[in-house]
Amino acid sequence: GLPAALPALPLELTVLYNSLLSTVGASDSAIKGEAEGIRQGLFRVLEACGACGQDLGTEELWQKVLQEVTVEELQAPLHRLGALQAAWWLAAGCLGSVAGLFQLLSTAEDLGRSHCRGGQNELLSLIKAWQVPPEGPSLPLVQSAKDLKEILCTAAAFLQGLQELEAGNFPTALSLLQEAAGGFCSKKILAQIYTCLGCCAQRMGKPQTALQHLKRALQVDFHCLPALSHAAAVYHELGETDAELQALTLLYEALGKNRPAAASSSPYFLMRTELLVHTPVLTSLLRHHHPSEVKYLLAQRCLQDGRVADSVEHYLDFLSLVQEGLQQQVPLDGSSAVPRIPEVFLEAASALEQAGRHLDAITVCEEVISRTTDLIPQVLQVEERLEQLECSSPGAELAGGLLSQKKESLCCLAWRAAGYLHQGWAWAKLGKSKEAVTQFSRCLSDLLRLQLHGSGVKPTENLQAEVEVLQKIRLLSLIGRGAQFLELERHKEALLDFQHSLQISPGDPAAASYLVQALWKLNRKQEAAAQWQKLSQSSPGEDGQQRGQGRPLPLYLVSCLEQAMFPHSEPLARSIQDYLGTAAQDTRS
Repeated sequence: GLPAALPALPLELTVLYNSLLSTVGASDSAIKGEAEGIRQGLFRVLEACGACGQDLGTEELWQKVLQEVTVEELQAPLHRLGALQAAWWLAAGCLGSVAGLFQLLSTAEDLGRSHCRGGQNELLSLIKAWQVPPEGPSLPLVQSAKDLKEILCTAAAFLQGLQELEAGNFPTALSLLQEAAGGFCSKKILAQIYTCLGCCAQRMGKPQTALQHLKRALQVDFHCLPALSHAAAVYHELGETDAELQALTLLYEALGKNRPAAASSSPYFLMRTELLVHTPVLTSLLRHHHPSEVKYLLAQRCLQDGRVADSVEHYLDFLSLVQEGLQQQVPLDGSSAVPRIPEVFLEAASALEQAGRHLDAITVCEEVISRTTDLIPQVLQVEERLEQLECSSPGAELAGGLLSQKKESLCCLAWRAAGYLHQGWAWAKLGKSKEAVTQFSRCLSDLLRLQLHGSGVKPTENLQAEVEVLQKIRLLSLIGRGAQFLELERHKEALLDFQHSLQISPGDPAAASYLVQALWKLNRKQEAAAQWQKLSQSSPGEDGQQRGQGRPLPLYLVSCLEQAMFPHSEPLARSIQDYLGTAAQDTRS
């Protein structure tokens, strides 16, 4: 409450500097908001000099103080307070304000030196060119301005590197992050910087360089688990499955341990780099996976790589975590690697089938079927007009809600139908053809609920992926049921299923091969031979294109696709060739 007096202001500003730093250090949390104490200090300076600036913003206030206050004794405390203001602005991402402040704090000679640093980042050049004021003998500082300057340089490089990384300017981001890595920071922050360098190198298409940075991050701080998860992703990109699975296993084990709370990484400094850098992009890059997510990734990668026994073990572990309340463990914002839970159950069923545990697979699928039964309408119509509504048109919001509801219903229908499909193939593997036919028929009956309406049979773009999956399930179920009809010697019914399959997917090699076999068993050998010749004339490339057309299949359908492949190509081909040879001889004679 005392009036401001010039003789006491150097001490007053130094006390303010120490007080603000002590408050920041004691809170040990990211700096947010305005430094109101700094504004009050500047008002005191102007008051002592007979000026006023109550109506000015913080930037204008600094400009007025540094341009109008020329008292020599105030320069050092004002510069130190300016560096503290720069820290607050860096934490808020106001990099332009920081650059403007250091231009005011620097002399013409300092600015000349900053311009001479060719090719350097402008903000970093300005901070580096700033001359740190000498410390006075009267009152010690809780943190020197020299150390604060080093931290500002590191934070500025780190923040700008993250900005460039988010913007896709990878070479610039790499340079700035490397500058930050050589700066003044704790091991924790250094490991985070190396992790960001690894992510940057990966996006630049340099996976080996990325791995070097990520390994360096773990060497600096073995608690930096995001580096381990990013390393697993790079190994996946390189196709090094063993290394990827090893990284994921280490990550899972590390996440399962109760790590002690990290001690203050820089106990001698109140203002630290980690208090200034807290951007969404950094949060995203350093997101910690929950153990259940990593367990799912292990299961998925093992299944994709054909490591069936390991995959089954991981899926069963994951499903036990589901029973413990997965909704509290995995983020629901789309950032998780875990798909919808019914899909995970179906993937687990696929792994169990491939491991020969067919009854267990049937049980897992029954869980999916029972959980989705009440979520599917009796008739599910997909209409083009829903998507033709413009976003700005009346009713567009309602149409969007309907479209979302349709998408969810289509997903539930696909999961339930896929459950029946897997059960059909499981019963077939157990040699129970009648039970298999029943499950395939239930799958096809479910899919009759889907009705496409519009000018053509193609669904709207937003629903295209879901409808394609349903059509693939229909195709695989028809092939599966037809194959079991052949086993039961119900050849006419098998033929109808294979003909229907080819209507859904013309030229499908599995359906076409089974069609030939059905015709052959019905003693329609001439038709069978003609179809076989037509199939033989199609190039392998066309067959591969037919199987891989459209979007990639969900993982839970891949094993069904493999089971639907025709297994008797060579014996059937020999029989037809013998028939054609005999027919040719009869014609000549």
